[in-house]
Amino acid sequence: MLTLVPSEPQALTVAEAMAALRLSRSKIYDLIRSKQLPSYTSGRARRIPVDAVRNYMRDRLEEAA
Repeated sequence: MLTLVPSEPQALTVAEAMAALRLSRSKIYDLIRSKQLPSYTSGRARRIPVDAVRNYMRDRLEEAA
C-alpha cells in the first residue's frame, strides 16, 4: 500500500528541536539567525528539517573530536 505521508516527521517545530538538542528557545533562534541551523517558515510556523538537526549535531561532534 502506498502512503503519501511519511511515518517519521521530516521537519520539527522549534519546541521539538529544543527537546532534541536540549537547548533553550533563544539558543535555537540564535542558531537559526546565524545560519547554523537552517529553517523555513510555512505561514507563521517555523520549521526545522530533521536533517538540519542531524547535521548540526554531526558538526558539533566533529568539532569536539
